[in-house]
Amino acid sequence: MADNNELIIRDLHVNVEDKEILHGINLQVKPGEVHVIMGPNGSGKSTLSNALMGHPRYTITSGEIEFQGQIINDLSPDRRARRGIFLAFQNPLAVPGVTVTNFLRTALTNRRKGDVAPQVRPQNLDIVGDRPVYETKKASVGGDGANIDRKQRQTLISPKEFRSILKEKLNMLKMDEKFTKRYLNDGFSGGEKKRLEILQMAILEPKIAFLDEPDSGLDIDAIRIVGEGVNTLRGKDMAIVVITHQQRILSFLDVDYVHVMMQGNIVKEGGPELSREIEEKGYGWIRDELGIQSSQDEAREEVGV
Repeated sequence: MADNNELIIRDLHVNVEDKEILHGINLQVKPGEVHVIMGPNGSGKSTLSNALMGHPRYTITSGEIEFQGQIINDLSPDRRARRGIFLAFQNPLAVPGVTVTNFLRTALTNRRKGDVAPQVRPQNLDIVGDRPVYETKKASVGGDGANIDRKQRQTLISPKEFRSILKEKLNMLKMDEKFTKRYLNDGFSGGEKKRLEILQMAILEPKIAFLDEPDSGLDIDAIRIVGEGVNTLRGKDMAIVVITHQQRILSFLDVDYVHVMMQGNIVKEGGPELSREIEEKGYGWIRDELGIQSSQDEAREEVGV
């Protein structure tokens, strides 16, 4: 029987604008494991992460995504996030006017709404379709298993509790508190944006976290800081999946499994030694071994152009 927080992907086919990008992905990720998905640009790595989070542009045409013992193919992105799936973006957007602190406090409040046991379900919570709804004096407020009774005005985690959580996570990641008083990603360097994604991961404590190109555009010192942050957060209850086409960040991570994607398929799997072999030889030897022809863009990448 699968672990309650295990992610199982079975024969996943995904289209983008009527073009099939993923051609039958199979992947199993258990709590506490660190997986790396490598592959040339255009191999389908980011398509996989976006499809797993329920991005509406990515259409699952067949196959299943199972998480916590349930098929989640049809769940909205917010419902997946509340169940404990997290995606750190490759290029996070700036949101001027919203401080990092307010953003994280709101995000954590909504993350906790997914953790409802029957004994704490408020009496004013009802189910409409697949989304719980609060009947309040003013309006119906949608949620996903929320345990915050809006009649009691408990709309956000208290400032005192959140400050305690935030301080703990900042200390854990060796980050300055001044960082949280700035507007979300506004004027942030590439390294600061990636560190904020790691801080979000620390605050939200997801069951499984996907990091899409966490080393993209960073110098070696920034990559080391991000890698150390990921290692700090690793634990028996959180699985981590790193998506990258380079080996650099893997030098700073304790990796369990490596999966190589090409042309929408996982074509080779192994341990950390596989990533080191790719660093030394590129991807060409895998193509030669499996008889896979490369596209023009992939061929340029493999020779370092």
